[in-house]
Amino acid sequence: MRLVPSRISYFLLHFLALCFQAQVTIQSSPNFTQHVRDQSQVTDQVSRRLIRTYQLYSRTSGKHVQVLGNKKINAMAEDGDVHAKLIVETDTFGSRVRLKGAETGFYICMNKRGKLIGKISGKGKDCVFTEIVLENNYTALQNAKYQGWYMAFTRKGRPRKGSKTRQHQREVHFMKRMPKGHQAAEQHRHFEFINYPFNRRTKRTRDSASR
Repeated sequence: MRLVPSRISYFLLHFLALCFQAQVTIQSSPNFTQHVRDQSQVTDQVSRRLIRTYQLYSRTSGKHVQVLGNKKINAMAEDGDVHAKLIVETDTFGSRVRLKGAETGFYICMNKRGKLIGKISGKGKDCVFTEIVLENNYTALQNAKYQGWYMAFTRKGRPRKGSKTRQHQREVHFMKRMPKGHQAAEQHRHFEFINYPFNRRTKRTRDSASR
């Protein structure tokens, strides 16, 4: 059976259309991993920012990071100390954060000499840290402006210069902990009954459940 020229042209055009569609699909597929990496380096001005509250337990000093009223920062606070409570604001949809003392309102920042300082405004990149979860489950905080420089404290709880830090050092290892008493309050709030409007049927269901 011989194909007429019109049918040959139809099959040829159909084949070319499929080839073109496949080529467009391959070229236009986005590199999502690269997109996430790029966006994680840019301050998020669109999404709602997540705000958390926690304490930072220092692996070396055995105490918690605190931001004092004189803008000094150390890791000498006991569990539950008011100056150890940190408000953590997300800077991007990734893991970059700003840490602020809940009691004093000062942000933890790093100057060009690698020294930790407190600032009333945390808008600069020197006040942004990247949370890095390590293999030993501790967290390291790398400064966004000074790459390779980490928040670190000595055994006595004194700040160590960022220029002298490395990710494998114990001085840069922290554990995030809920403030003392905060966890119990959250659990209590979670189990509280919410007074939604209900009809007779939902009332009967609640009464039977209480029995």
